[in-house]
Amino acid sequence: WLGRLGAKTLFIAPGSPWENGYCESFNGKLRDELLNGELFYSLKEAQVVIEQWRRHYNTRRPHSSLGYRPPAPAAHWPTPMPAQQPGTIQ
Repeated sequence: WLGRLGAKTLFIAPGSPWENGYCESFNGKLRDELLNGELFYSLKEAQVVIEQWRRHYNTRRPHSSLGYRPPAPAAHWPTPMPAQQPGTIQ
């Protein structure tokens, strides 16, 4: 689909992080807000702590470029309906 649209792959030159400001901005925030203040004793601990930070970053943390709103505020979904028992009318 992308090929039919004429989209092409564009690689960033090695050693040129300024070519992708979005990734570098995120990497800097991850380092400053989380990694510089943590000491992980296991891979599992790192996975849990980083996932908690990622959820906070995306759903709660204000972003100045978005008018100090989070990029994806937490959605409140309705409680799912219980599954129907076999043989009952839906």
